[in-house]
Amino acid sequence: MKKSTKQIIEKLFEKYPVLEGIPLYKAIEEIIFCYSKKNKLLICGNGGSASDSLHIVGELMKGFLLPRKLEDKKQLKIKELSPETAEYLIDNLQEALPAISLVNEAALLTAYANDQAPDLAFAQQVLGYGNNGDILIAISTSGNSKNVLYAAQLAKIQGMKVISLTGNSGGKLKEVSDVLLNAPSDDTYIIQEYHLPIYHAICAAVENEFFFGE
Repeated sequence: MKKSTKQIIEKLFEKYPVLEGIPLYKAIEEIIFCYSKKNKLLICGNGGSASDSLHIVGELMKGFLLPRKLEDKKQLKIKELSPETAEYLIDNLQEALPAISLVNEAALLTAYANDQAPDLAFAQQVLGYGNNGDILIAISTSGNSKNVLYAAQLAKIQGMKVISLTGNSGGKLKEVSDVLLNAPSDDTYIIQEYHLPIYHAICAAVENEFFFGE
């Protein structure tokens, strides 16, 4: 891990010393390894945590804090295959860190809830999208959300790692998590307030590892 990446993590702990006990280094190392092997993240949660899952995707799939210029070989291929639009594409497209939120497929979620089992809708997507080496980020303030738990179980079956964002106890997610980031509170809104700087630090650190030179 780069020195500059470690500094991002340390700045989080300086600002939120109450978070120093969570294994953030381990979570970031797992995600860096996942991306280094050309794998992806799947993310799920309910309510505010559903919004968090979308927020994380938004930070990873485009530039967050750093510019993400397209690789030279991609620029050359764009110029070769799309010469008329090459300049526009190259100037505006950015390298992505692949991430999929499981909360946004309205047709699939409602069809699956109607035809099968509502609390397995995330698990069904993990079954469809998940591959060995991918990571599921499971977000549940209680750690006991059934649909998130089922998704985590399927992730393990698929050969994926599970990183969980929870509250103080970790709930049942603790049992199936490879890395448990349990915010030190039992109050839902406070847990969610801690989750945001945690996943911002994760996104900034991972981006830094792949798109910053030193």
